[in-house]
Amino acid sequence: MALALIAAISSSCGIRLPNVPTPILQVKVRVPIPKQDPDVLVWLISDEFHTGMVFQYDWLIENGFIPPVGFGNPKYVTLSWGNRTAYVEKGLHSPTKFLRALFIPSPSVMELIPANWNVVEVCPHQRVWRKLVPRERGHNLASFLNDCSTPGANGRPIICGTSSWGDGVLLESRHSYFLPRVCNVWTVHVIEALGGEMHPWLAITANGLIRQAEKPRNNFEKIWDGSKESIPINR
Repeated sequence: MALALIAAISSSCGIRLPNVPTPILQVKVRVPIPKQDPDVLVWLISDEFHTGMVFQYDWLIENGFIPPVGFGNPKYVTLSWGNRTAYVEKGLHSPTKFLRALFIPSPSVMELIPANWNVVEVCPHQRVWRKLVPRERGHNLASFLNDCSTPGANGRPIICGTSSWGDGVLLESRHSYFLPRVCNVWTVHVIEALGGEMHPWLAITANGLIRQAEKPRNNFEKIWDGSKESIPINR
């Protein structure tokens, strides 16, 4: 019965988030601007089950990312996506909630957390990878992130709760969460927006996504393994 339900959901809705904007590189206009590095560092973070991304906040804003009202101006932001109940209650604490989240399309959220420290200091218990991406990819990324949230009457994302850690917020997402469209598939979309090549069906688990991220075509470099014994390289 469960397998039949999965098949029905997969065929009708698909593993990918719907209506993702077609990637369009930012048009370069010849105006005097301060000299900027052609590449930008991004970070991929992961625990045993869940993945997320860390970006320089100014880079997102200059490429059109729309933050919620009153968010501030941090150095970095950590972003991830998933089932709303899991984020609000900091986990799915009963078999019923776990099965409902997997097999019944349910509301989702995008978590947005500000940070002003180095990434491995903010996320010491997470595995951390990094990669340089072309600066112009920020437009594709910002477009995707904006498309994930539900705007309110003011055009800004709707805040529906506080983040599962840190001093961030949960943004109401317009997409449904279910198996196989889980949190790690959102990360697949992000890596593709950055120019990567991913296969979502092989990235449903965190480790499956990481195996692809480390391949030469994506070239994410591991800098922290999440253990107390780890000594991060210069970052």
